[in-house]
Amino acid sequence: MKDGRKLGRFFTELLELFVRKSGNSSVRERVELHRISRHSVYEPLQIGLIAIDSMNRQTGKTAVSTDTILKKKGQGVICVYVAISQRASSVAQVVTTFHEEGAMDFTTVVAEMADSPATLQYLAPYTGAALAEYFMYHKWHTLIIYDDLSKQAQAYRQMSLLLRRPPGHEAYPGDVFYLHSRLLERAAKLNSLLGEGSMTALPIVETQSRDVSAYIPTNVISITDGQIFLYADLFHARIRPAINVGISVSRVGSAAQINAMKQVAGKSKLEPAQFTE
Repeated sequence: MKDGRKLGRFFTELLELFVRKSGNSSVRERVELHRISRHSVYEPLQIGLIAIDSMNRQTGKTAVSTDTILKKKGQGVICVYVAISQRASSVAQVVTTFHEEGAMDFTTVVAEMADSPATLQYLAPYTGAALAEYFMYHKWHTLIIYDDLSKQAQAYRQMSLLLRRPPGHEAYPGDVFYLHSRLLERAAKLNSLLGEGSMTALPIVETQSRDVSAYIPTNVISITDGQIFLYADLFHARIRPAINVGISVSRVGSAAQINAMKQVAGKSKLEPAQFTE
């Protein structure tokens, strides 16, 4: 951070430190973020992967997200990585990578393992969002990665069925869309009166058998400003990152790209598609 302090915290969804390094704590109330307080998207948060700047199962989506955080080193961006219903060994490997590469100096990890209760898996993304919002309101640029939201939706479905709420499509409750919209809509670019801080959200959703029209993927696609599809076939063919450029789109596009990127991307958009064909 700018004042020389480091983050390097590992939380559970209830903000319990796995490794407690400091006894300092404070309670702050969050002011509601109104639409009028936001600024239109006009500047990019460079990911560091050309295929993403110009994310199916086991296709390297966690690798893409961790690489994104590693490439933020020295750029003044605060990162929050939220692991939802992941194996403890996988989370430990990610945290070890962050420590080895020096990324924990600007990264906070919020983790809830696969053997945790569904209620805690449901709360984990909101805990990460609250942490990222804190830095956004303090004039920082923040990046939050949800890995992955399909696990949160499954936990919420389990909770709803146990509470005997009427099941809907794919046995999900009727308010599952609101579950993700109220989370992802917290990402914003603040206006100049609030310091122009920003919060960029990268939600990961797992698909089954390339079914991008399933209930949860289509819900998240309709909320976000674009989507990146990762395919297992490309991953096994050693094409990394395994991005299917044919159905990966951005609804912001050149509006948030620098001029140099516009010139390069404008000429090379067809090349990945032609290579795949």
